Amino acid sequence: MSDHPILELQRFLPYRLSVLSNRTSDAIAREYSQRFALSVTEWRVMAVLGRYPNLSANQVAQRTAMDKVAVSRAVAKLLEAGRLERDFDDDDRRRSVLRLSPDGLAVYDQIVPLALGFENLILADMSDTERDLLFRLLDRLDELELRAEGASL
Repeated sequence: MSDHPILELQRFLPYRLSVLSNRTSDAIAREYSQRFALSVTEWRVMAVLGRYPNLSANQVAQRTAMDKVAVSRAVAKLLEAGRLERDFDDDDRRRSVLRLSPDGLAVYDQIVPLALGFENLILADMSDTERDLLFRLLDRLDELELRAEGASL
């Protein structure tokens, strides 16, 4: 026996969630990366703005829990590629809002069915009851993680 604490990774929630997230993200990313030359971060920015247009880069970072610098880089690349448009807030010219450009929307409209199809493949052998439970548990974990994060600060 070791005098060191043992971390059973297969029972450690952050590890399990990270591995699952990485595998599922990588699987779908291979498809949109090859077809559209998008990184995972760029696609996540597009996905958020496709659902919630007119957010600032900071708001996108908050919604995705991604690093602000990574989001800024992705936004810059997407603006340069013509996939995003930026407008400045009328009340505060320092604040800009982002939305998908027509080209960005065209890409978004092609990727969303791929992403939903992949999700359906993953969830195909789950009953509606199991799917509902899964998403209720994920919502609960999200709530509990935010509470724990706040308590640890």
